[in-house]
Amino acid sequence: MSLILNIESSSKNCSVSISKNGKIIALQEQCFEEYSHSKSLHVFIDKLFKEIEILPNDLSAVAISEGPGSYTGLRIGVSAAKGICFALNIPLIAIDTMHILARKIECSKGYIISAMDARRDEIYYSIFKTNNCKIPVLVIKTDSKILEPDSFSDIIKTSTVNFIGNCNEKIKKFLNHKNIIFSDFMLPSANEMGILSFSKFQKNEFVDISDFQPKYLKDFGGKKIKN
Repeated sequence: MSLILNIESSSKNCSVSISKNGKIIALQEQCFEEYSHSKSLHVFIDKLFKEIEILPNDLSAVAISEGPGSYTGLRIGVSAAKGICFALNIPLIAIDTMHILARKIECSKGYIISAMDARRDEIYYSIFKTNNCKIPVLVIKTDSKILEPDSFSDIIKTSTVNFIGNCNEKIKKFLNHKNIIFSDFMLPSANEMGILSFSKFQKNEFVDISDFQPKYLKDFGGKKIKN
């Protein structure tokens, strides 16, 4: 049996869960207008332990959302995850934030584009192929793109494309096609991390606790708009 603490702190949604063999058994989360992760994260974790009556020593691993995302949120989440792993001598699992976001889409065919807002007409995005609503398959890793009327046209013309993230309103100004579905979900959640963290746990896909660094939005390349 594996009990994994999942931490999602890449956005204004401070979110933590505990999963048992891939199934979420407890969740605490709240979206704050301003980042309050430093005050809330450990409180939420403590509530989880009390809710399902387990001790920190019962954990098998800690999974962290690795970004891209907010510098403030990711720094706080990663620091908490590393501290717990060091103290308990358990492994650390890193999960792509875009993959977590894509897990919110329930569909059996087509593509999922996870997108996060950047400045002006720019977005950060990843493209996934659906896989029976379980673990979407990464097709194009996170990059940046300046939106244009023909953006993603190669897949939009031939397949259903589900857009999810906090910049759908921006995307709608450029893209309009019968194959596009815009999801109402905007922010990633630890509620979607259970099956992803369990899959990596089973494969022993862990990261080095000392060297691991999250992927801040500023680290991603691509053509930028000059001021």
